[in-house]
Amino acid sequence: MPNLIQIIGPQAVGKMTVGQELSKITGYKLFYNHMTIEMVRLIFDYDKEAYRKMNSKIRYEVFKEFSKSKEKGIIFTGCFDFGKDFKEEKAETDKWMQLFENNYVIELEASLEERLKRNKTENRLAHKASKRDLEWSENDLIKSMSKHKLNSEVGEGEKIFKNYMRIDNTNLPANDVAKMIKENFKL
Repeated sequence: MPNLIQIIGPQAVGKMTVGQELSKITGYKLFYNHMTIEMVRLIFDYDKEAYRKMNSKIRYEVFKEFSKSKEKGIIFTGCFDFGKDFKEEKAETDKWMQLFENNYVIELEASLEERLKRNKTENRLAHKASKRDLEWSENDLIKSMSKHKLNSEVGEGEKIFKNYMRIDNTNLPANDVAKMIKENFKL
């Protein structure tokens, strides 16, 4: 049975880029959150319930089918709200995690200054069409900080997730972070 690795953290913290590097050194498939976001947003307005519902359904179906495969594992990246939407976020994550025997959660954090730089990187913009409107994307990143709690308090993540690791990757290249994850969880 394949493993599920979730890389969580706020926007532009480097989740997809770390996932790309981790995929290279583990052979796991990468399923980054914008793979569904970009598809669903073309049909449903981003801020509507239908958008959230379809995005969630598609992700669950991918996890369900993947969990039955002979693959080594899948890496999923996305935001996780430790604040007011915690119960909803945790319920959805638990639904995915129960499909897999082994689950790992890596929480990334980086300074706002670094995240604003990363928000404009070529790799990010190539894979996330909705982020190419840089003015909107930057404003959304900043606005989300007051609406959501996208990083846990120190010590909180270990209480929520079984196989958990927190990394401040402000000054770390993605390939080093991927190596840290691989070594920590012996992937």
